Amino acid sequence: MRVQTDTTNQPLDINEGSKLELGSTAKLRVLATYLELVAELHARLSPQEPKTLGGIAFDRQDTLTRWAVQHLTTSPDRSLDAMLDAALERRFSADPGERFFTGGGLHSFNNFNADDNARAPTLREAMQASINLPFVRLMREVVRHTMYQVPGSTARLLEDDQDPRRSAYLARFADREGQTFLRRFWRKTDQRNPAELRDLLLDGLRPTPERLAAVFRYLEPEAPAEALGAFLRERLGEKAPDAARVVRLHERFAPGALDLPDRGYVAGVHPLELWLVAYRLQHPGASLSQALEDSADERQAVYGWLFRTRVKSAQDTRIYTLLEVEAFLDIHSRWARLGYPFGHLVPSLATALGSSGDRPAALAELMGIIVNDGVRLPTRHITGLHLASGTPWETALGRTAAQGERVMAPEVARALRKALSEVVERGTARRLSGSFKTEGGEDLSPGGKTGTGDNRVVVRGRAALALNRTATFVFHLGPRYFGSLTAYVVGPDAAKYRFTSGLPVQILTSIGPGLMPYLDGTQGRACPVTPRP
Repeated sequence: MRVQTDTTNQPLDINEGSKLELGSTAKLRVLATYLELVAELHARLSPQEPKTLGGIAFDRQDTLTRWAVQHLTTSPDRSLDAMLDAALERRFSADPGERFFTGGGLHSFNNFNADDNARAPTLREAMQASINLPFVRLMREVVRHTMYQVPGSTARLLEDDQDPRRSAYLARFADREGQTFLRRFWRKTDQRNPAELRDLLLDGLRPTPERLAAVFRYLEPEAPAEALGAFLRERLGEKAPDAARVVRLHERFAPGALDLPDRGYVAGVHPLELWLVAYRLQHPGASLSQALEDSADERQAVYGWLFRTRVKSAQDTRIYTLLEVEAFLDIHSRWARLGYPFGHLVPSLATALGSSGDRPAALAELMGIIVNDGVRLPTRHITGLHLASGTPWETALGRTAAQGERVMAPEVARALRKALSEVVERGTARRLSGSFKTEGGEDLSPGGKTGTGDNRVVVRGRAALALNRTATFVFHLGPRYFGSLTAYVVGPDAAKYRFTSGLPVQILTSIGPGLMPYLDGTQGRACPVTPRP
């Protein structure tokens, strides 16, 4: 039985047709991925004797493999259940003082409760209290482990500046980064006439004769020295150089005198913006796709400095960015197997806190997999149709038997159920504890994960613009029922609301007496019940 409600009274079904930032519910997906990796390490390493494990080579950045080797070497119980239990007892710092290089830049994260900042909780405790920083660090460990599991261990080229693959990664970075900047500059220069294009570029410069001459000679390569002089007088007025200096500047910044990166450096402008303005002046009817195609050599040239080994640290930063993107492709495939509904993850550690978005229905599907011991069953919206009853054309359509697919090890599912039950027993959903008991006194042992999303766009110098606010609780009730409940406010009015994920937990607690007659005494395989206002 599935009960699905949507009280927004709008055509859009937020349960299955939206992409929402559902906050800390992402921690459940991260924890599932982490435990799956632990199970894979157990399958690979546990058949070996402890003395043999000591000789296994692994990279110093791959702390998950190091921990797995240490556990299997020292633990008297080498079973998978024991290893998963130990994995949940590992401690991660909640200190928000560290800055993390992720998503191509340095980022910092905060805990919801500042009292947690000095703690180093176990993953169980971090899950119960929904503490952010341990999960950011856990996601970093998952990403680094994934990097080193790529065939050929491409992450090791960060350590060897003679590795021939470095050049290929740097070339890919140059192409990717160059396209990002070109798209940005295209939007900036779009719908401009030639005069506006020049002014847009020049007005952003600190005017000096050298800067202006470097730009002018690139935009007007055939112009004589007299034209340069007139341009400089127009821009600099009384500070314009005399005729002799104009001639020297005309020669110094001739088209072949400087390459594009050096010219951009002298002018104080991004070389690709300079190239694009010149390109659009010469090809006014060109499209963005044409500009991207025609700029392939320039994109490589602009980042040519990366290929010089004396800037290895800068090379490593760019290479790491690409390796992180590749790692998130693998992580995404894992999430998709467990019902994640979107085709992309934001390649950033912030994904552990919900930045990649989710859907209430997809979270319910993940919970169903966990309740069903790792078997994914199809969701059906219509179970049967009976047409033209009592007529010659009477037709009855029924659903075929559901064919389940195992997508998670049963041991992982059991470990996750236990962690989720502890969120209700002593964590952020503890107000639900004891709310679902049968008439015979049986506790349905609910478990779940809370999440709060406060989605805002912050513009420097202005107040943050609220986009939406969400509060979600994804849960299971005993061995058969599961679902998610979401409170959602969209638009500027979201800034007026201060609710957290305690709201859907309280709603589920309040509707418990109405649900119990349907939950008490049922038999069979897990079925989803998803009341989601």
